Amino acid sequence: QVQLVDSGGGLVQAGGSLRLSCSASGRSAFSIVNMGWYRQAPGKQRELVATITTGGITNYADSVKGRFTISRDNAKGTVPLQMNALKPEDTAVYYCNVHTLVHDYWGQGTQVTVSS
Repeated sequence: QVQLVDSGGGLVQAGGSLRLSCSASGRSAFSIVNMGWYRQAPGKQRELVATITTGGITNYADSVKGRFTISRDNAKGTVPLQMNALKPEDTAVYYCNVHTLVHDYWGQGTQVTVSS
C-alpha cells in the first residue's frame, strides 16, 4: 500500500510561483510506471498536469509546458512540482498520483488559487 501526502498549495498572484510536494511512503505490490500531478478545477474533469517515469522521462500538459517543472527524488520518495508564471486558469485542486500497472494511488489534494 502506498500513501501520498500533498502539500505546498496556497494563494498567489498571477505571475507568481508555488512549489508542490508529494511525499510517498509504503510500498506498491506492483511496478510503478510513473508518478505525477493532476488537477481538477470546479466543474471540470481531473486532468493531467505532469508525470515523470522511474527513468526520469517527463510529460507535460500543453497548457503548462515551459512554466511547470516536475522532478523526482528517489531517495526521499518525493515528486516536487515547481510552478512558475502562474495564471488564474491554473486555479484548481492539485493531486499527486502514483500509477502502477493495476492501480492508481492518489494524494488528498492541495488547493492552488491564482488571483488576477
